[in-house]
Amino acid sequence: MEQCHPSEIELGLERISKVADLLAIDLSDSKVVTIAGTNGKGSTVSYLDSIYREAGYSVGCFTSPHFLHYNERVKVNGSYSSDELLCAAFEQIDQARGQIPLTYFEFGTLAALVIFSQLKPDLVLLEVGLGGRLDAVNIIDADVSVVTTVAIDHVDWLGDDREVIGREKSGVFRSGKPAVSGDVNPPDSVAEYANEIGANLFKKGDDFTYSIEGNYWHWQGLSLDGKPVELSSIPMPQLPFENAVTVLQTVQCIDLPVTDDAIYHGISCATLTGRMQKIQKDGISYWLDVAHNPEAAELLADRISDMGSDTTLILGMLADKDCQQVVALLSKVVDEIYLVDLTVPRGQKAETLAAYLDKESSPKLFPSVSDALIELKNNDIGSGNVIIAGSFFTVSDALVVLGKDA
Repeated sequence: MEQCHPSEIELGLERISKVADLLAIDLSDSKVVTIAGTNGKGSTVSYLDSIYREAGYSVGCFTSPHFLHYNERVKVNGSYSSDELLCAAFEQIDQARGQIPLTYFEFGTLAALVIFSQLKPDLVLLEVGLGGRLDAVNIIDADVSVVTTVAIDHVDWLGDDREVIGREKSGVFRSGKPAVSGDVNPPDSVAEYANEIGANLFKKGDDFTYSIEGNYWHWQGLSLDGKPVELSSIPMPQLPFENAVTVLQTVQCIDLPVTDDAIYHGISCATLTGRMQKIQKDGISYWLDVAHNPEAAELLADRISDMGSDTTLILGMLADKDCQQVVALLSKVVDEIYLVDLTVPRGQKAETLAAYLDKESSPKLFPSVSDALIELKNNDIGSGNVIIAGSFFTVSDALVVLGKDA
């Protein structure tokens, strides 16, 4: 798959559309939700998956990237696809494509679509890999489209302007279909594009909102036909709260009825690898969060501030991310900083990350996540909190060292 195309990324739908037509992919028996956005895509998928499986529906999820096993990318009813199912799909795609070069992500997207076409789950959740308009999953016309947030990331591909990025992400919207915007301050381009194509846009803060009372929260939004809907005394979720707010409006737009109990239980039970994931080991609380851009780092920093005990940060990042801003946000809320090299393509060096810290800081530098964790164990930090963040690669390495499967 990696050798099938000379570039890791080449946005565009022409190649993948040709192969999809040859494969006769058909998702007409499933309701399809496409999820785009800078942050929050994964937790949005997890919430929806949890709610609809709790309600008794079959659900297929396509997400990326994976942590430890490729199979994580294609999930049906909470279980990763088997090697046999994936390889059979790969073989079909390879035979159908002929001389058409597909990128790694295009190949994987088609494999997920082939599997969902065969298994026909009630609900299919497609997570956009990059952008939206030209992303591989956008060959499918979704019944409902979601843009979680719009922030600056992937500058080389999407630019450094929120209006331009918002337009790209809104490219998953469809004429006459419901679309949900989960950004509290979206660029104007999101609503402009929805209006231009005639999508039925629901906006956070305007069409749906919430209030918090203690350990519970209340949600107000709109049904698909514009009638007020209210849900009360919802348990606080384990995953990012703002995405749960967006999900409840998305549920109103999906033509698959669910009970309030399924919503409440699904919201409270939803979890996700590498998003504020807690691993307790040898008296230490390890918190794993990919947090690889400023928006995600700001959310993580808020969660760290609430911990109220000694915290150590293990941070490893890719060089094409906004390392300076992420370091600035996280370094202010931790007591000790361990910086690690990521020895992968585009990996950043620990000493480069250290250059973004204040002169008063005294970070420790390590060649790997494993070395940093060994040092922590040798230092006997007691019952403190260890935050491991900055990249999917950083979290993947930590999962291996801590003996935890994805």
